[in-house]
Amino acid sequence: MELQVRRAAVAGRFYPGEASELAAEVDGYIAEGRGAIAGRCVAFIAPHAGYVYSGPIAGSAYRALAGLEEAFDRVVLLGPSHYVAFEGIAAPEAMAFETPLGSVALDDGAIEALVASGLVGRSAEAHRLEHGLEVHLPFLQRALGEGFGLVPLVVGQTSATHVAAVLDALWTDARTLVVISSDLSHYLPYAACVEVDAATCAAIEALEEGPLGPSEACGFVPVRGMLRVARQRGLRVQTLDVRNSGDTAGDRSRVVGYGAWVFSEGPQG
Repeated sequence: MELQVRRAAVAGRFYPGEASELAAEVDGYIAEGRGAIAGRCVAFIAPHAGYVYSGPIAGSAYRALAGLEEAFDRVVLLGPSHYVAFEGIAAPEAMAFETPLGSVALDDGAIEALVASGLVGRSAEAHRLEHGLEVHLPFLQRALGEGFGLVPLVVGQTSATHVAAVLDALWTDARTLVVISSDLSHYLPYAACVEVDAATCAAIEALEEGPLGPSEACGFVPVRGMLRVARQRGLRVQTLDVRNSGDTAGDRSRVVGYGAWVFSEGPQG
């Protein structure tokens, strides 16, 4: 059977469509990433807007992977659905995702096990136009190379409990990296955005999922699931970067917030 490939949907719009330009831009964001990183990264939260807006903040998260190119053979990538309303969590029907930098192979064995367990379903439509996962792929390709299998999951209408169960089913060893894709507050004036995002940052730093809802983060459900698992596993979270589109590109009358947090092993400081 011919390999099913999910083609890039937002190349040339959210990020450069030409390979060399894309590689150089992503490498620049990673090299200029902010924040001191203590401990070995096992998971992070990073944004998913167009690179001109959120690329610098995403770069801060992916800088945490420096020196870990051979450390991970699976990446579990979860983000919210922006285009298709559905209940549950959706894996793709494809066996590879394509970007201008090449194809990313999916860990179909892990995906099939999730489907067989009833924890996720498959939906080509949920993935077809979804940028919230796609924009992370060039960063993963540049940071980790080709030696990982991807488990891309679009989160629909479901609970943090469901997300945590999926993470626990997949996150069984130290060679699995978890990436949670989410932006923060949307379309507030600059000062209001800074205030809301600071409160969101405080909640994430405390591993407290309760204060987080759709006004705080578009990916609040996967973020809450991640925080629950982090508490259960005794992970430490560090804030690397919190900015908004008024800091990176565009005016300050209606901005979108972005943040980068890295999780590592060891208790909170």
